[in-house]
Amino acid sequence: MIKKLRVPVDHGNRNTKTANFVFTTGLNMLDKKPARGERYLQYEGKYYTLSEKRIPYQRDKTQDSRFYVLTLFAIAMELETKSQILPGDIVQISLPIGLPPKHFAELCDKYETFFKGDGKVKDFNYNGKDYHICISKAVAFPQDYAAMMTMAAEVSKIPKAVGIDIGGFTTDYLLMRHGELDMDYCDSMEKGVITMYNQIISNINSEYDMLLEESDIDSILKKGQTQYYDANVVRMVENSVQDFVTDLLNSIRERGIDTKSTYAIFIGGGAMLLKKFIEKAERLGKYMFIEDLRANAKGYEILYQMYENGK
Repeated sequence: MIKKLRVPVDHGNRNTKTANFVFTTGLNMLDKKPARGERYLQYEGKYYTLSEKRIPYQRDKTQDSRFYVLTLFAIAMELETKSQILPGDIVQISLPIGLPPKHFAELCDKYETFFKGDGKVKDFNYNGKDYHICISKAVAFPQDYAAMMTMAAEVSKIPKAVGIDIGGFTTDYLLMRHGELDMDYCDSMEKGVITMYNQIISNINSEYDMLLEESDIDSILKKGQTQYYDANVVRMVENSVQDFVTDLLNSIRERGIDTKSTYAIFIGGGAMLLKKFIEKAERLGKYMFIEDLRANAKGYEILYQMYENGK
């Protein structure tokens, strides 16, 4: 039987998100079935498992087939939760996806073509269960704007709001006036959490001859496990993060948006990671956080429904 399912996917540089799941944008390819108990996807004669080691930043993700496989993982996770999908069903997938606002016009057609594929039925096995899918349509929407659409009623009341989506490798921002996009004020800056981490790791190595991993910085910033690290290292990490936030807000101001006079809406996992540092920033007036890491994916679904309805 033919079934239909809509699966929005946010292809982040650090994490991949659906409306229900978040996982690291990392992938292992194996020739043999992985050890028992490990979640896997079998596709076109290869086995794949998710990895905590993320794929290096790529501005154009259509250049790497691994992002297509990660999309299959995202679809499989959503399929696994749907009891109405039965063995032998062919599932037609509508795939709302996204791009940074700055790159949207240039890459949206390319992304839609790449992730839709040839439109034929794809067979894969996820954790021992066979699935048959056909990506019938892939439609791209702007990141950041999508996340703000999850609270469109609130945003429409704000005279001037800037959405600031702090991602893995980029920070995207765009301006909205009473809920309407002002495309004269949008950009994607290569100032993300990954670039910040790389700079911190380099500085710590130079200053203390010590090699930190991203997970160490996560432990300090996200988990507050400062007691396991030298106090000087912790101080340097925290000072570096505060400097990063200051520079980020100053960079946005240089582009014509002052976060002291514009309501700032912070979006994404990077924003939540840096929340306490953002709240200490001097160049900040009224602000709020969209705390759901899956906000862009959920926004893609909203925008897709509007697209289907001709709005």
